[in-house]
Amino acid sequence: MVENLVIVESPAKAKTIEKFLGKDFLVKSSFGHIRDLEKKDFGIDIKNNFTPKYIVSTDKKKVVTELKKLAKEAKTVWIASDEDREGEAIAWHLFEVLKLKKENTKRIVFHEITKPAILKAIENPRDIDDNLVNAQQARRILDRLVGFEISPVLWKKVKPQLSAGRVQSVAVRLLVERERDIIAFTPEAYYKVVANFFITEENGTQKTLKAEYPKRFATKEEVLRFLESCKNAEYKVSDIEKKPSTRKPAAPFTTSTLQQEASRKLGFSVAQTMAVAQRLYEAGNITYMRTDSVNLADTALAAAKEEITKRHGEEYVKIRKYQTKNKGAQEAHEAIRPTYLNKEVISGESNEIRLYNLIWKRTIASQMSDAKLEKTNIKIAASTNGEEFIATGEMIKFDGFLKVYMESTDDENGKQEETLLPTVKVNDPVTEDFLNATQNFTYRPPRFTEASLVKKLEELGIGRPSTYAPTITTVQNRGYVVKESRDGVERKYEVINLKENNISEEVKTQITGAEKRKLFPTDIGMVVTDFLNEHFPNVMNYNFTADVEKEFDDIALGKLIWHEMIGKFYNPFHENVEKTLEHSERSTGERILGEDPKTGKVILVRIGRYGPMAQLGETPEDKEAEAPKFASLRPGQHLETITLEEAIDLFKLPRDLGLYEDKKVVVAIGRFGPYVRHDGKFASLKKDIDDPMEIDLPRAIELIEEKRKKDREKFIKAFDEDPDLQILNGRWGPYISYKKENFRLAKDIEDPKVLSFEDCMKIIKEGPKKKTTKKAASKKTTAKKTVTKKKTTTTKKKTTTAQKAKK
Repeated sequence: MVENLVIVESPAKAKTIEKFLGKDFLVKSSFGHIRDLEKKDFGIDIKNNFTPKYIVSTDKKKVVTELKKLAKEAKTVWIASDEDREGEAIAWHLFEVLKLKKENTKRIVFHEITKPAILKAIENPRDIDDNLVNAQQARRILDRLVGFEISPVLWKKVKPQLSAGRVQSVAVRLLVERERDIIAFTPEAYYKVVANFFITEENGTQKTLKAEYPKRFATKEEVLRFLESCKNAEYKVSDIEKKPSTRKPAAPFTTSTLQQEASRKLGFSVAQTMAVAQRLYEAGNITYMRTDSVNLADTALAAAKEEITKRHGEEYVKIRKYQTKNKGAQEAHEAIRPTYLNKEVISGESNEIRLYNLIWKRTIASQMSDAKLEKTNIKIAASTNGEEFIATGEMIKFDGFLKVYMESTDDENGKQEETLLPTVKVNDPVTEDFLNATQNFTYRPPRFTEASLVKKLEELGIGRPSTYAPTITTVQNRGYVVKESRDGVERKYEVINLKENNISEEVKTQITGAEKRKLFPTDIGMVVTDFLNEHFPNVMNYNFTADVEKEFDDIALGKLIWHEMIGKFYNPFHENVEKTLEHSERSTGERILGEDPKTGKVILVRIGRYGPMAQLGETPEDKEAEAPKFASLRPGQHLETITLEEAIDLFKLPRDLGLYEDKKVVVAIGRFGPYVRHDGKFASLKKDIDDPMEIDLPRAIELIEEKRKKDREKFIKAFDEDPDLQILNGRWGPYISYKKENFRLAKDIEDPKVLSFEDCMKIIKEGPKKKTTKKAASKKTTAKKTVTKKKTTTTKKKTTTAQKAKK
């Protein structure tokens, strides 16, 4: 018989906790949620106060059976899932499904996996918090209703297999609005004048002093007039201004600030940060990683003081108690910090070590002294016009927290680097080296990174710590957003110089607009956003989404009844869904570009079955009439920015390149990108190398031969006894292919060529199947079954993601 059964969400957490508890405790994992809403009828009894209909997940039935058996034998069952709403819901589901009894079931929570925290939790058990469960349940039900009701509208009115989400669709709206700001932005030119001076210090050393003219010039004519006025000028130091200043450390990490800083400093995606943080938490290295709080426990403050004193001295210590500014902070956690502050380095994977080091430095720095700085402005006046140039520098008088850590920013426009200035006095003469007027251009609004999007969502009160990562991952998986880097474009700019009283001009080039790991809305994301904005303005309203989060908080505090909150939203929402289905027009983002000069037919762009495309000619009502021509948009082309000329070029494809082996070679663009077709076979063009509009016959032949070589290497052996039987070479090694099914070969088969027909048939009969690709699976099912299977697969993937997030 089991004396004590402890149930946690993940095996890693179970393994860590087992080390702290004695032999009387058995620790088991539920592997995340054990049940979810069923698919039929939304899994919600709408007429009965939105009562949820839960079912045990298929992949959890074995786990549930084992836990039921152990729970029945145990004297006491301890449910130790995380202390947030999601964790509380897991605890409640376990209690319900395992049919636990209140008298021998105890709920324990802790925000760090250390022996003292675990033992303290055992000594202070509590009941399952129904309010927290209801808050999680309300979020799950509301999101299910929004997604399941709006998605079919999108299928009918925009494009099949689309979906919507309460938080995700609003996040996409942010990206779409920013993208349109960028499209509409027109850069304005201006000139900035910088002077280079020589200064001779008292010891005779000559140093360079760079100073900037504080005003900006709008035109070249103004610049030339100014430079003319500076000819024959003598310069001297007219004023020196020194200002002491201090710089304070950033607060300890919350979930969102950790996601932002890990993106800036380590290049992590939001989902990657949470996955690595989850492992650090489960290994007992950091405190709970889903939190809005910046507070540190008194024990942590004492440990920080001791560590800073030991490493840097008492003058570097300044204990601070930070206050959470976010009114929607939902959990009474600590900030994210190392469980043991005297442990600067941990063992583990590279990313775990890097993220832990970031958390350790941020935590320690938050309790260190302010940095003391001195900012100096040196003004240099010209004798001919009285205008002044300003040189700015900054000196660190006391480094304080900067000795350990400095927070990064999302500022893309760049700031002038502060430099160490030479020693000068008022009225000291300075010698002009040159004056340089450089043409600059105003910056367009920056595109969002994952980090800056998280920051914006938090500012607007949209979502909570546990939702940022899945939200950003979901919008990318749905094809509404892509994260990628893009090359900039070449731009010319003017430079006007004044040196030795001579004015010279030159034109230079620069690369502008380059993007690194930014979020771009796709055409389908923009069309869907427009449709939802028009027909579901309430759901897409930033304030509505933030207000819903506040209502979830009120439910968690017991101030609001969850099904009343859902009912208040649902009834008008459902009416709007019905109205939109019946009365709204189909939306494809159609945009007429003009007429084709050769045929006089209209050219337009829109969303088609396989994505954004151009159309030559209108769709005729008469079936006998000539059908329009279609062409897919190329990478980098978009419905809102493509020009008529660019669209006309698309219809130059397919291009006939000539003959190879007496057969035509054709280049075209298909559903999966540009390709070369020859003798009924296809070879893809290389991304970023081959342009379908420019590729010639010799290059096409190279691609054809590369494809042939790859196909030859894939084939190992065929059999006369049955042409459907082949031995092929795949990504993971040799395998048997038979009647559209694949079968793994044992690792001890060194040479697959020696296998006979009988050997292969035996493997097929007895051996395990190789995983079938999605492409192969789709060929074996009807269209209806394929859709069902894809939906099921998506659900499983989402479940898996949720499980990983809760581990």
